[in-house]
Amino acid sequence: METIPDITYKTHINKLPHLPGHYIEVPPEVVQQLGGSFKARVLCTINGKLTFQGGLVALGGGSGYISINNKRLKQLGLQSGETAHVILQKDETAYGMEFPEELTELLNQDEDGKCRFEMLPPGKQRYIIYYVAGVKSSQLRIDRALLLINNLKQLPLGKESFREMLGK
Repeated sequence: METIPDITYKTHINKLPHLPGHYIEVPPEVVQQLGGSFKARVLCTINGKLTFQGGLVALGGGSGYISINNKRLKQLGLQSGETAHVILQKDETAYGMEFPEELTELLNQDEDGKCRFEMLPPGKQRYIIYYVAGVKSSQLRIDRALLLINNLKQLPLGKESFREMLGK
């Protein structure tokens, strides 16, 4: 696998139209350096202070963007319109985010659940990971992992919606 060197550039913090939150633009030449695909997962460092995992989203005209939430903006002391120094690195982790220990253990013990999880598209895999990891309590992470994986195993192949995985 080809290693992509760190990519450094300056941009502005922009507001997402019609949505809460902000983003940093990824210019077309940087999108090309990352492989030319909006499926790229990256480690994004802003102003040398904060690094987080993210994914490219198409913006138009060959440009992309990476979402940045209000909590991160506050940590950085930045507001909409201000300049940010960005360093992007290709995220080489398997799922583009940290995998909760509780979910790992469940999938190690549940072959059917692991098989179904691995058959999901990457975005749905990340949804499960994000939802399980989104609570502080280990017991709640276990409960969420069990809920999602048990519901996933009951759904027809190709019909795995987030809503149904949640049991709704």
